[in-house]
Order: sequence, then C-alpha cells, then structure tokens
Amino acid sequence: MNPLLAEFIGTSILLLFGCGVVANVILNKTKGNSSGWIVITWGWGMGVFIAVYTMGQFSGAHINPAVTIGLATAGLFEWSMVIPYILSQIAGGFFGGLLTWLAYKDHFEATEDGTTKLAVFSTIPEIRNYGANFITEAIATFILIFGILYLSSPGFIDMNGELLSAITISGKEVGFGLGALAALPVALLVFGIGLALGGPTGYAINSARDLGPRIAHAVLPFSNKGSSDWAYSWIPIVAPSVGAVLAALAFRLL
Repeated sequence: MNPLLAEFIGTSILLLFGCGVVANVILNKTKGNSSGWIVITWGWGMGVFIAVYTMGQFSGAHINPAVTIGLATAGLFEWSMVIPYILSQIAGGFFGGLLTWLAYKDHFEATEDGTTKLAVFSTIPEIRNYGANFITEAIATFILIFGILYLSSPGFIDMNGELLSAITISGKEVGFGLGALAALPVALLVFGIGLALGGPTGYAINSARDLGPRIAHAVLPFSNKGSSDWAYSWIPIVAPSVGAVLAALAFRLL
C-alpha cells in the first residue's frame, strides 16, 4: 500500500474510534452516555492500537504530525516526506470526523449544547489559559514522542517513499518496523497520557487529531452547532510540534 494512503486510513481509524467514543459518552440518548473519562481514554488508546496494528507495515503508522516531525528531527525520517505525511494525516482526521458524524447524526440532533457537539470533534480546555494550555500540550506530546522513540521503532521512509527495515546512523545499524506487537505499548502510552495529563486540555497531542475534525465540524450541517473555536485551534497545532521537537532533541542527546 502507498504510505500516504496508509497514513490517511490509519488516521481515519484513529479519529473514528476517538471521536466516536467521545460522542458515545457525551451526546444525548447514546448507550454510553455519561460513562466517563476512563471510557474516553481507553477508546482513544484502542484507536491507536488498531490504526498502528493495521497500517504500521505500510507507512510506519505515524498517524500524527508530531510523530512525523519528531522522527524527522531525530534523524529517523526523511524531511521530504514530512509535508505529504502531514497532509494525509489531516485529511484522515477530517474523514474520521465525518464518519463519526454519520454514525451519530441523530444524537447530534438530540443534543442541544453546541460546546458539547464541538467536543466530539476537537479539544477544548477546561480552564482557558493559552500559556498553561500550551505547556500542558507540549509536555504531553514530549512524553508521547519520547516514549515512542524508546518503546518502538515507527519506521523510516526514504526519499522514494519506501519503508526501510534499517538505516545506518553514525556507523551503527538501527532496525525498524512498527508491527503488531509494537502497537500495544504505543496504545498503552496514549491511554496513560490521557489518564495522567488529559484533564486540562483534553490531550490533543496530535494536530491532525484536532485540526481535521475541527474542519469537519466547521463544514458539516447540523443544528445548534455553535463556534468551531478557531481562536484556540493554534494550541493543539503548535504545542504538539514543539513538544515533538524537544523530545527528538532529547533522544539524540541521550
């Protein structure tokens, strides 16, 4: 499979699970209504697991611009592939949000509050303080990328778009291949981040996870939609990138 298509599919899967579990918990008249934060964090973790398990063999299953940027900064990913990967991920995030809306269309209509509807698609801080929100997202993403770099090897894409099994760095061969077994620790890492650091901002830790569905929220037709909160949207775009670069630099230093 083409790696860009794999990134689109993988990110779509992630967002269908992630936005879907949020919709199930917070929208009116669902079977999972009010089932709580642990259900949400577990759903996101399972979304990561399924996306990585299925698409890792084709693209490394970054499914997150922060992962792509972090790997490139660490010298484990070709910079020429960064923008194509990110565009595929954002498109996948949009499509995952669209699928969630289709699955829960009646429940969106049964829910009156516009902020609740937006929360299905994108992150919203509990206390709006841009500086504090930025720091929270940067810390959470640092832990994500730092953990990924040590827990598993998400793969190296060369300039021809081919997934390599190993590359040579400073005279040493580094093996890669984010396969089935490596999907579990990454999923558990995301689950743990949600439990430990998700309270203040909803732990975007992934700009495609926030921007793609936020665009879907802006264009999809449903009643009482309210604002897409573009004033906050830069936080889950910029902060994860900063956290990813810092994690990659720490990885190279160590």
